[in-house]
Amino acid sequence: MLADEDLVSLAAAGDTDAFACLYDRHSRAAYSLAYRMMGERQAAEDLVQESFFKAWRSAGSYRAERGSVRNWLLTIVHHGGIDQLRSAASRRRTEDRAQAAISGAQQSEAFAETWQNTQREQVREALKALPPEQLKILELAYFSGYTHTEIAELLGLPLGTVKGRMRLGLKKIKDYFDARDLSIPQ
Repeated sequence: MLADEDLVSLAAAGDTDAFACLYDRHSRAAYSLAYRMMGERQAAEDLVQESFFKAWRSAGSYRAERGSVRNWLLTIVHHGGIDQLRSAASRRRTEDRAQAAISGAQQSEAFAETWQNTQREQVREALKALPPEQLKILELAYFSGYTHTEIAELLGLPLGTVKGRMRLGLKKIKDYFDARDLSIPQ
């Protein structure tokens, strides 16, 4: 039986059997540490596999004066676990921020819709207070899209009369909102 340090040297030279022997000796301890860190079987198994793969690639960097092979392998597992836990926490924070933004946007949309409905109701109330001749001109201009000239032709009225009734109707709507200390909808 070869010592762990010898097996690492052989693995660094590409000896897969030597590395398999290292795996057999230390995989249980690595799995135990990974499971304590990750808290679930599949995540622990993945961490051990990634850690041993990293150990295989960096076997040439092992230095006996820094500690035992077992400690070196467990350090790789520990650092890999910390990296995964940090990454998962960062991902959760990003997802939480995104969810909060979506929730805030949904609340903002609901508020905006409620606000618009309230404003529509206020405009309807203001329009009900207008004399019929002013209401008709405002409806044709703002809700049907007719120009002043088209309204004058449609109703058989002089252009000046159409403009005057429109001006009076708009002033009454403004006065309606001012008297109730409401903002005029844009």
